[in-house]
Amino acid sequence: MTFDNLIELVPFIAVGFAAQIVDGALGMAFGVISSTLLISLGVPPAVASAGVHAVETFTTGVSGLSHISQRNVDWRLFRRLVVPGVIGGVLGAYVLVQIDAATARPFVLAYLGAIGIYLLCRGIYYPPTHKPPKVVEPLGFAGGFLDAAGGGGWGPVVTANLLVQGAEPRRTIGTVNTAEFVLTTVISATFIASLGWALFTFATVGLLIGGVMAAPFGAIVAKRASPKVLLILVGSLLMLTSLFGVWSALSGPVANAAPGGTRLSVAEAFGSVRKR
Repeated sequence: MTFDNLIELVPFIAVGFAAQIVDGALGMAFGVISSTLLISLGVPPAVASAGVHAVETFTTGVSGLSHISQRNVDWRLFRRLVVPGVIGGVLGAYVLVQIDAATARPFVLAYLGAIGIYLLCRGIYYPPTHKPPKVVEPLGFAGGFLDAAGGGGWGPVVTANLLVQGAEPRRTIGTVNTAEFVLTTVISATFIASLGWALFTFATVGLLIGGVMAAPFGAIVAKRASPKVLLILVGSLLMLTSLFGVWSALSGPVANAAPGGTRLSVAEAFGSVRKR
């Protein structure tokens, strides 16, 4: 690898680092931030989602170990999330490769934006009261499906809705991050079976390096921040990313097309990312 190659890699490393700090500390956003970057560079949504999940297989592994070492994981909640999450993830990966699932995205994002407003208000005006969440398995399935079909969504859907039910922020974030390792491993295997190994590219290597470097720090932030601060930060982040996602979805599906309007193949898409 030449010096010029390393310079080209730096922006992807920076994005991976920043995205993983946020994801590890608040339980969401790595997939959303990274997928948005790749799609903005012309990568088709299915390929962007596949590449991000390949990276998350490693970053969530390191993040999960960090949360375990900080005792941020509720293992009973972990078991309730993993199985339905994996089932939803495999189904979502298949749907994204076979058909266009973007139609429902603005509605899901609008819903998550409303959840963000609620969490923000709750963090500001009400002292957090913790109680065991009752609706878990359906959240795992929905989060896994939307994560694979939308290139990101496990954290926003699962973390946010568990917090709405009164789950403790620190252990919720740690548990959701740790369960995500199993989910992303299965989703990545499904994408590899459908798309091949072309998803491991120059851009994803940069995201991987930055994400792995940042993973241990997010768990420390989640442990030391107060529940009130975590609720406010989660609500704010969810609201902002949802608003941006709605705007992007409504502004027109241009990510799948080459400059002349033709659809890019997997190889052409990753080639265009490397050239820019």
